[in-house]
Amino acid sequence: MRILGATDDEVDKRQRSLSLNMSPRNPGTTLDLEWISKVRVNTQAVLKRAQFIQRQKIPKKQWQAAWLLKAVTLIDLTTLAGDDTSSNVHRLCLKAVQPVRYDLLKKIDMHDKVFPNHAGKIVSTSREKQSVTTAAVCVYPSRVTDAVRSLKAANSSLPVASVATGFPAGQTPLETRLQEVRIAVSDGATEIDIVINRMLAITGQWEAMYNEIRQFREACGPAHMKTILAVGELGSFTNVYRASMVAMMAGSDFIKTSTGKEAVNATYPVAIVMVRAIRDYFMSTGHKVGFKPAGGIRTAEESLVWLTLIKEELGDDWLCPGLFRLGASSLLADIERQIYHQVTGQYAAYHDLPMA
Repeated sequence: MRILGATDDEVDKRQRSLSLNMSPRNPGTTLDLEWISKVRVNTQAVLKRAQFIQRQKIPKKQWQAAWLLKAVTLIDLTTLAGDDTSSNVHRLCLKAVQPVRYDLLKKIDMHDKVFPNHAGKIVSTSREKQSVTTAAVCVYPSRVTDAVRSLKAANSSLPVASVATGFPAGQTPLETRLQEVRIAVSDGATEIDIVINRMLAITGQWEAMYNEIRQFREACGPAHMKTILAVGELGSFTNVYRASMVAMMAGSDFIKTSTGKEAVNATYPVAIVMVRAIRDYFMSTGHKVGFKPAGGIRTAEESLVWLTLIKEELGDDWLCPGLFRLGASSLLADIERQIYHQVTGQYAAYHDLPMA
């Protein structure tokens, strides 16, 4: 499919422009099977650390509102339903561009503030200034054209992310998965969320998994690649670490916990394992890789715990859309309710804060 009225040059120009605002790409490394084979994860230490993170005090009052707005700017606002249509994708895009009601932002004096871009930088030109928006919208490949068209009509440069490679199971033939990536990129997706073949990770076929991800990375071209590990199906923390490291060695720009379709999705202990792998990879190569928890993140309070975890484990550099995302569909509604409460002292009904 092709964006209505868009030429190849226009699509390429949009992809180059968005790439400039992202963090530098992870070029990957050669596969180090010796490193992978020696990995052992201390389960009790991971659980203890996760409990410590969850016990941290969360900000209150105006500081909480500020952190919640930060969380909004890190959300990949997502719709991955079987009944997705062009109309609900259009509504999703409008909500991504204006995720919090303007009158609420004005009450807390955040209606005209400039937020960092995806690379974590404050830019000064009015054309590039970014107010409160989500980080991206995430849709199925067949809905990429709809999302790009809607954002273009809204005069927004928000990235469009597309799941691909046989999402969520990853069980289609390799060439089919590669072609799905190429089509999504040609339709205007600037971020691709791929899924790994879990069988390769479960059975320890790390070289085969590495080679597949390298091919996906090549098919992505200029689009940033997020690799979904489906951690709930990998069996152990050690396997989660190994899969994380192999994905980064293969050139993933982000590693992502889950599709949101598994029985177990984003959990704090799994996140500890994955971000420690990110930190080890950075210390070894100097390349920063992003992290995206997804699946089951629904409340404002949970979003604050995730921000705390990233700040504690990876530092402030990772608290930008170029290196940290929250994959969610219903989280934004609860955050907006909390901001409404901060402004009015009352909680809004969900129908008072519609999708768009």
